[in-house]
Amino acid sequence: MPASKDERVVIPVEKTFITMKKARRRQRIDSGDRSFTCDQCGKAFSDNGNLKRHQLVHTGIKPFSCDQCGQAFTHNSKLKKHQLLHTGLKPFSCDQCGQTFTVNGNLKRHQLVHTGIKPFSCDQCGKTFTQSGSLKKHQLIHTGLKAFSCDQCGKAFTENGHLKRHKLIHTGLKAISYNQCGKSFSLSNGLKEHHLVHSADKPFICAQCGKCFTENGNLKQHQLVHTGIKPFSCDQCGRTFTQNSSLKKHQLIHTGLKPFSCDQCGKSFTENGNLKKHQLIHTGLKQFSCGQCGKSFTHSNCLKEHQLIHTTDKPFTCDLCGKSFTHSKSLKDHLLIHTGIKSFVCGQCGKAFTQSKNLKEHQLIHTGIKPFSCDQCGKSFTRRRNLKKHHLLHIGVKPFTCDQCGKSFSCMSSLKEHQAIHTGIKPFVCCQCGKGFRRMDALKNHQLIHTGVN
Repeated sequence: MPASKDERVVIPVEKTFITMKKARRRQRIDSGDRSFTCDQCGKAFSDNGNLKRHQLVHTGIKPFSCDQCGQAFTHNSKLKKHQLLHTGLKPFSCDQCGQTFTVNGNLKRHQLVHTGIKPFSCDQCGKTFTQSGSLKKHQLIHTGLKAFSCDQCGKAFTENGHLKRHKLIHTGLKAISYNQCGKSFSLSNGLKEHHLVHSADKPFICAQCGKCFTENGNLKQHQLVHTGIKPFSCDQCGRTFTQNSSLKKHQLIHTGLKPFSCDQCGKSFTENGNLKKHQLIHTGLKQFSCGQCGKSFTHSNCLKEHQLIHTTDKPFTCDLCGKSFTHSKSLKDHLLIHTGIKSFVCGQCGKAFTQSKNLKEHQLIHTGIKPFSCDQCGKSFTRRRNLKKHHLLHIGVKPFTCDQCGKSFSCMSSLKEHQAIHTGIKPFVCCQCGKGFRRMDALKNHQLIHTGVN
């Protein structure tokens, strides 16, 4: 209470410079005022401080470095967030699915997934997003602008973050390792995705075919197979794809560019992932084994393809001749036979092929190179599969048995040739005299009579 009625009552009003500054900043954000523009990329900001922080991206200066892995950052706050990865501490947990996060902001963004609310919509294609940042990133696809280029290979990106991740390919740095199998990754999200392989948890199921996936995004991509919609078309050959990334990979075939080379055999690839898969051949490591016959493979997808042999399930059928296949790709390759199109021509002898891989295999005949050698007898082959067939001779395994006479063979093709004896069918016919043969090599030998070659 005041000492007297005449004494002035002073009510403290917190109106400092800092609070006024914050109020003005909040007002600018609410009003949508972005008067601070970057003179290099045109990005606009509501605050001059944010603009200055952004400009560090263009300078390349990263004064804040992680003392554990050496990764550098433009801001101290980003370094602190990054350091939580090394501690493994994730104090923020989703109360609906249990997923944990290192930062509260990431938790809040994640929780929008459960609500299903996507308030930010693209005015060009109608795609919706839970965050305005995701919408802005998406809209760069429509503009075609890729302002961030790699100084080593020239590849361009719409976002600086994507460029940074790409650059790790050139450094070869993989600072994050999975403790179950020892596989290393350059990014933490790569480690998370790989972890799902070991957990065997595939909660996302396709309602049409029952196939399961570890991620919802992979399920959505798969579902396009059932719709038949392929909105991405190659402007050179007309081939269509369900995903833009698949189209981009395909287009590298036309350029002939293969920047990723194996340092052991010199074989080149259009993608770094394909190079890594190939390099497993040289290590000899085959960690994926078939439970029925014991055959081992370097990749899990190769094992899955192999296992279809045991099931005898061939769901992909040619509607022209009725022949069935275990894989859709095999059916596609087969359909080229009916079209008669052989666009891959050998420059030395003029022989044409329906597929580029067949041409490559054929060209080895002219070079005389036989890169696949048997470690037991030294015999060399132009094709890996021929070496594998040959290996069966040494071990004495003959898994393919004739159901009529019981004779066994080391490979399926030999069994089929043998079965022609029982059926009497001679599918290989000479176009000059009409004589039929059970085997292709017998036909070729016969044709030498017509050419006059001894």
